[in-house]
Amino acid sequence: MNHYVKLGVNIDHVATLRNARGGQDPVLLQMALAVEEAGADGITIHLREDRRHIRDDDVWLLRSHLRTPMNLEMAATDEMVRIALKALPKACCIVPEHRREVTTEGGLDVVNQLSLLGMQVAKLNDAGIEVSLFIDADMNQIQAAHDIGAPVIELHTGEYANAATPEQMGSELERLEEATVFAQGLGLVVNAGHGLTKFNVGAVAAIDGMNELNIGHSLVARALMVGLPQAVGEFRAIMDRACL
Repeated sequence: MNHYVKLGVNIDHVATLRNARGGQDPVLLQMALAVEEAGADGITIHLREDRRHIRDDDVWLLRSHLRTPMNLEMAATDEMVRIALKALPKACCIVPEHRREVTTEGGLDVVNQLSLLGMQVAKLNDAGIEVSLFIDADMNQIQAAHDIGAPVIELHTGEYANAATPEQMGSELERLEEATVFAQGLGLVVNAGHGLTKFNVGAVAAIDGMNELNIGHSLVARALMVGLPQAVGEFRAIMDRACL
């Protein structure tokens, strides 16, 4: 096996904690730099329509000071595309977004939004931004992502993470593995994320050809116990062991 899987750390919920009091503490940039120093390969932030955690000024500040690539999660709206084209992050991940959801609830329906998504992907591609689409492990959605020109997909691992039994988890892992093989056959780069924890991340990291895992909530929650650098180091070590 012996492949390296990149670790992208989503720091949205550091911003959630900051916003709870309306001040600047914890300082998002300081936390992001600590995450990088601890071994993360990139920083992910989700600029939502309602700005519930990441704010516009966070995008510009992080873009100016991060040493690793910034991955901007966003909905496929004209507003978000304009922001991305101005900020020019290394990567953008287009995700579905519903105002009342607590967190992203599933993958994009690319099949039924070919025109809209294709137009937005083309704008971002033309600006030199690496575009990924957050989708379920479904062959039709993967094919559609390829057809509209997205070079990268991020497989939604929520069903795997929420599996109630070992059998169900095994079945969902198999779906992720099959989807990865299919996507790679189309020439797509495959990332994954959502609901991954210390206890389930290893098997996903071990999928042959997996490029990057994006982890947020469980890593930030772990950081409350052990500190952010150690939490990043723990996830990094688990992923590395799984890939030996």
